[in-house]
Amino acid sequence: MAAGEERQPEAVDVEAGASQGDPQIQAASAGGLHHRQTHTVATDDAALPAAGDSPVALADAKPSGSGNLSDKAGGASEAASEDAVVINSATYTEIAKYFGILGWTAFGGPAAHIAMFQKLFVDQLRWCTYLVFTELLMLGQCMPGPTSTQMGFAIGVLKKGLSGGLLSGVLFQGPGFLILAILGWVASKVLDNPPEWLQGLVAGLVAAGIALVASAALHLVRNICKGRLLQVLCTGAAVVAFYWPKPWTFPALIVIGGLVTLFAKRQDVIKVAEMNAGVDKLGFNKLGGGLLLAGWIVILVVLLVLAGQISYEDAKELHWAATFYRTGSIIFGGGQVVLPMIYNDVVDRQCITDSHDKEVCTDAADSWMTTDQFYAGLALAQAMPGPLFNFAAYLGAVIAQNAGVNAIIGVLICWFSLFAPGIILVFGILPFWGAFRKWQVYRRALPGLNAAAVGLIVTSVFQLTLSAYDSSTFPTTSICIGMLAYGFTEVVPIPAPIVVIGGGALGVVGWAANMK
Repeated sequence: MAAGEERQPEAVDVEAGASQGDPQIQAASAGGLHHRQTHTVATDDAALPAAGDSPVALADAKPSGSGNLSDKAGGASEAASEDAVVINSATYTEIAKYFGILGWTAFGGPAAHIAMFQKLFVDQLRWCTYLVFTELLMLGQCMPGPTSTQMGFAIGVLKKGLSGGLLSGVLFQGPGFLILAILGWVASKVLDNPPEWLQGLVAGLVAAGIALVASAALHLVRNICKGRLLQVLCTGAAVVAFYWPKPWTFPALIVIGGLVTLFAKRQDVIKVAEMNAGVDKLGFNKLGGGLLLAGWIVILVVLLVLAGQISYEDAKELHWAATFYRTGSIIFGGGQVVLPMIYNDVVDRQCITDSHDKEVCTDAADSWMTTDQFYAGLALAQAMPGPLFNFAAYLGAVIAQNAGVNAIIGVLICWFSLFAPGIILVFGILPFWGAFRKWQVYRRALPGLNAAAVGLIVTSVFQLTLSAYDSSTFPTTSICIGMLAYGFTEVVPIPAPIVVIGGGALGVVGWAANMK
């Protein structure tokens, strides 16, 4: 550069879906994966082919210069790609098929569900790129509500609009909801203490689920965190989230990651080859999305005001709705984070100090449910497929029966109230996400946003492993089940649902054999 010459912003073409170095994607691009309708990567928005166009190999443009700041930030493409990433369309039948299967086999908790989504919808079916998938993960982490459930709805929306989102979400949640509602209705008075074999089953399911999370974390780090800066952000986010596991930590870390790369890439003009690959629809338009977001706030305010003005005895159902809707509106971090808050809401504990200065706590007479009922249901919920938020169906049945109200009313009120905020938010935000994801400010921040979100997945591997070890009836065996599950997932590989079910079976064997 000549002396005094002004430095011009560099146009950087970001590899969003990691087509380079991913043999599965390269195989798909070479024609190893055939489907009725496909999308191919284009170098700008105007060149994106419509659904149904045949795949054409489009080479990505190289950055205009070497050693620029974006390369150091980990976002720049190293070279032109000779293969296009093939993104497949989806029919209603396919959405029903795959989410129907997941609804009955998605064990292991929210992090395991995200891992299953990544392996199925990104690696195998090619419904979206790694970039789009990680953006959805980032959005879910930044919004209140159950992240895996929100991603399930969002994937359906991106393929078939509002109807596709409702189909995918209902099928993913449905089986666990029905089972837990029935169990809460029939067994709430019986299962004060869960059977030991159920504890073994849960331990095996959790161990296998953690193995899937570890596998997903590895693939996400490889495909999203390219470059020294993004790897540092991912590691830093993982460390901080593990040390300070507060609900506000997760969205704060994601925002900080975005600000870092926003500053690092401040002079770059970024073109993303795969930005719209797999994003076929957004559901509502912006007006509809705005009305949904406003409606979420209005419902929250109305419920809290009415619950504060009307006594519990005069309107039990109103207080249940207000409690669960409030919790669903303010909770970040998914099902595991929501449990302590729900426990404090539905179980009223009274503590006294005995003659030996020891604190003794018992359930209050007017508590909505007992501690034993809560933990028995929690064990059942952890053994069920689908979102952990389905626990609300069990809670609703028990609370209603204890209050002398029809169990079905309690199930519907508590379940809908807990899920509704997160679902309303994802449907309301997607139309705006479709617009602001094209802004240069967002594109510059996106690598950091995604790197921090991946760091939270890395954190969950360690958090879940330590938690499973402490709570397992046979901790050493649980670790061994997890290692076997990881090997079968990564080396063989065996489909994720079979791995999780196999882990549960090994857990029952471990209980029967009294293993350590």
